[in-house]
Amino acid sequence: MNHLNHLTQEMWPLFKAFVVLVLGIGIGALFYWVVSKIWGVSAARLKDEAVKDAERIREDASKDADRVIREAKIASKAELLKFREEAEKEIKDRRNELNSIEKRLVQREDNIEKKAESLDTKAAGLSRTENELTTIRERLLNREAELKKEISRQVSELERIAQMDQSHAKEMLLDKIRGDVQNEAGHIIRNIVDEAKEKAERESKKIMIYAMQRYASDCVYEHTTATIPLPNDEMKGRIIGRDGRNIRAIEAATGVNLLIDDTPEAVVISCFDPVKKEIARQILERLISDGRIHPTRIEELAKKVEKEVNDEIFQIGEAAVLEVGISGVPPQLTKLLGRLKYRFSYSQNVLKHCIETANFMGVIAGELKLDVKKAKRIGLFHDIGKAADHEIEGPHASIGADIMKKFGEAKDVVNAVAAHHEEAEAETVYATLASACDALSASRPGARSETADLYLKRIEQLEDISCSFQGVESCYALQAGREIRVIVQPDKITDLAAVTLARDICLKIEKEMNYPGQIKVSVIRETRTVDYAK
Repeated sequence: MNHLNHLTQEMWPLFKAFVVLVLGIGIGALFYWVVSKIWGVSAARLKDEAVKDAERIREDASKDADRVIREAKIASKAELLKFREEAEKEIKDRRNELNSIEKRLVQREDNIEKKAESLDTKAAGLSRTENELTTIRERLLNREAELKKEISRQVSELERIAQMDQSHAKEMLLDKIRGDVQNEAGHIIRNIVDEAKEKAERESKKIMIYAMQRYASDCVYEHTTATIPLPNDEMKGRIIGRDGRNIRAIEAATGVNLLIDDTPEAVVISCFDPVKKEIARQILERLISDGRIHPTRIEELAKKVEKEVNDEIFQIGEAAVLEVGISGVPPQLTKLLGRLKYRFSYSQNVLKHCIETANFMGVIAGELKLDVKKAKRIGLFHDIGKAADHEIEGPHASIGADIMKKFGEAKDVVNAVAAHHEEAEAETVYATLASACDALSASRPGARSETADLYLKRIEQLEDISCSFQGVESCYALQAGREIRVIVQPDKITDLAAVTLARDICLKIEKEMNYPGQIKVSVIRETRTVDYAK
């Protein structure tokens, strides 16, 4: 029993495990069966639903295809209708255009037919007119032949009566007509010339007065002095220096001559170059005011003052160019123009004289419808030769012309500068205008500082010298004493003697007179034959 219980106790776990295993297998089989059933039902249902969805999609696609086909058919019909309407409209327009062209062609054809008829009518008329003209021409030819015969007969009768042939009579008639025409032309030409002279003189006076009114600058007495005032006579010794070393240093640095004489408290500077004279004047004034006078100081001041004066000269030239209103002036020419500030003619400042001449020429050129810029350029540079006449031999007009030519000025400008004192032949009206305006600026009352007595005395002396030679009939000083014209007796002075006389007068003037610049001597010899018709 115990053994049975013990066996039962030992087998019980195995039994329980077996029971559990059997139950698990049964439950698993049951679960598998249930799942198989459920899966079979679901797969069939899903298949049915898929078949139904496919049928539905097929039906929807068929319906959409039918709808698209219907819409395409409708659209194609509408497009076809639209195309048909456009084609019909185009055909209609073409038909209308063809009708219009046809109408125009018909109308043009009618016009051509009418013109053809008109031309036929005109051709018939021209034919009749041509026949009539032929008849008239024949009558005229016959009439002309008759007239020629009659004229020939009358000419023969006139030659018989006048006892003169036709050619002789024609020559006499032409001589008579020629003489009358020459006399009449002479009277007409003389009247025209007289009238032109009166008008020219009247207009020239008007223009000159207008120019002087337009440019009425003040006439100021200007002169440059070479005398330097000193504070005391002791300063003379300091300027001279030990053994004259200071005065030698000044003369070497500036190129001038210092004259120290018995004149109290004054030193005189002597130099033909006005710029060097100005540099020396400034150096002396600074040395006197500074008090330090020795060669080293003189050399330093000479370099400094020379540079300052040269810069000032260029600025003065630029200011003159701007004042006149011209352009394109080379720097070298501007510098030469500035040098004229220190140049004086009869105490008239040459630079101011050039500016004044340029303004006169501009005003007159404007009145004469000439080139104002060119006229002003000539006036400003007409005396440019005076800036270098102390360095180059010859008249300042020729020197100025060479300078202007060197710097590439126009040919008429160069000629006007060369001819403004009649030393060269004037090729343009600008040369004559330059001569007139130069005299207008230099000769107007007060322009030059000389008193009337001194001026008249110099003119008198010039004329007396010229008249002192034998064979001189009369002489006249012109251009404020810058030219003397000597008229000689042709029976006493030959052409060769006139050349010698001009040279002798020049030598005597140079010997006995003091004058700036140059004086032109013109000896005039002419022989006139006069007779009177009674």
